[in-house]
Amino acid sequence: MEPVNSTEVSEFFLKGFSGYPALEHLLFPLCSAMYLVTLLGNTGIVAVSVLDARLHTPMYFFLGNLSILDICYTSTFVPLMLVHLLSAQKTISFLGCALQMCLGLSTGSTECLLLTIMAYDRYLAICRPLRYPVLMSHQLCWLLAGAAWVFCLFMSVTETVIAMRLPFCGHRVVSHFICEILAVLKLACGDTSISEFFLLVGAILLLPVPLAFICLSYTLILATTLRVPSAAGRRKAFSTCSAHLAVVMLFYGTVIFMYMKPKSKEARISDEVFTVLYAVVTPMLNPVIYSLRNKEVKEAARKVWGRIQTSR
Repeated sequence: MEPVNSTEVSEFFLKGFSGYPALEHLLFPLCSAMYLVTLLGNTGIVAVSVLDARLHTPMYFFLGNLSILDICYTSTFVPLMLVHLLSAQKTISFLGCALQMCLGLSTGSTECLLLTIMAYDRYLAICRPLRYPVLMSHQLCWLLAGAAWVFCLFMSVTETVIAMRLPFCGHRVVSHFICEILAVLKLACGDTSISEFFLLVGAILLLPVPLAFICLSYTLILATTLRVPSAAGRRKAFSTCSAHLAVVMLFYGTVIFMYMKPKSKEARISDEVFTVLYAVVTPMLNPVIYSLRNKEVKEAARKVWGRIQTSR
């Protein structure tokens, strides 16, 4: 692609899977179904956790936050991605690209911190059960969740502004199906060292540090659980841990692969496939893994549904 004299770029072309038309036709119904399941499942979790008083606990407060986050996260790019899968016109405005980049970074980063907070909540519930109501108070729940959302939004706005102020010298073809920051930075014809520094700092703060905290929390949970005399109690604790750890491994594994691997100048289709994995599949699985296997949520859902049927 030859650069033009002007450094002004009014829109970007999202190349995505345009070189693989058969893959596009396969991805459209698949991603549509997954997005629908994500919306219905996570909306259901939020509704049940709000309408049933028995679920007004820290654990379900954070689950509700995770569900809202997953809805926002997938909605930042899936609707436009679905349109582009069926259209030859795969453009996005400069402002739209910046907005998508910022919201994607913010919601994705917040999920990293929220998973850490949830691990800490489970640690207090299992390892400090007598002091749990005091240690994880209602005010602390709001403070932790709010701090995660605000901090990640601030980081994302900073990273986006720095990246989008770079000159692009007319380069406008993004080798991705979304305005992913690393893909956009490859188009810049200026010095990207400042942007890369902020991304590295953010990656360290939001990937290995929270992951180490999660591993420490679950190591302590495991040690405490093994000392529980009741077999039923051990099974319940192990079930909770295994569900959370499954999503942590899926989410963190793919994100670390994307943002901590050595840089490559050449776009790879594997990068986009991994993005679909952690950005579409994980939010769809979260309601199933975290909540729909939970007896309390199932009973609450039946109760709320019965209330709705009765009111008719």
